[in-house]
Amino acid sequence: MSDVNIADAEANPLLLERQVCFALAVANRSVLKIYRRLLEPLGLTHPQYLVMLALWEVSPRAVKDIGHVLQLDSATLSPLLKRLESSGLVVRQRRGDDERNVDIALTDDGAALRERALTIPPAVVDALGVDLEVLQELHGVLTRVNEAAVRAGAT
Repeated sequence: MSDVNIADAEANPLLLERQVCFALAVANRSVLKIYRRLLEPLGLTHPQYLVMLALWEVSPRAVKDIGHVLQLDSATLSPLLKRLESSGLVVRQRRGDDERNVDIALTDDGAALRERALTIPPAVVDALGVDLEVLQELHGVLTRVNEAAVRAGAT
């Protein structure tokens, strides 16, 4: 067998460096490493932080709504909510009008944690060493890509 090295990006659509999935995966791991380091003093994992962000926007909030905004299925979301509840940051509340629906509400400790979490976004920007405008542009592009991927998966 001969070694094949097609380095010309135009001639080789399978070059690793050309793959959107690779760029996203590597960026995801690298950025989440920064978040993990910053969130550890708050006692949160990154997925738990996302749940708390949703609840700091609206609390109480239906479990289904949290799953929808975070694009998480219940098998992934339920353990996150249980851990946050055992940490004393949230409580589950059955709705009086329909016992099948469960709302998640912040406890006083969960609401107070928001003040400490205010340091996370600027610390991430600082750790990345990238202009805020670049990150805002990236956020917009990723949001559009995600919306397109959701639409593509729905068909």
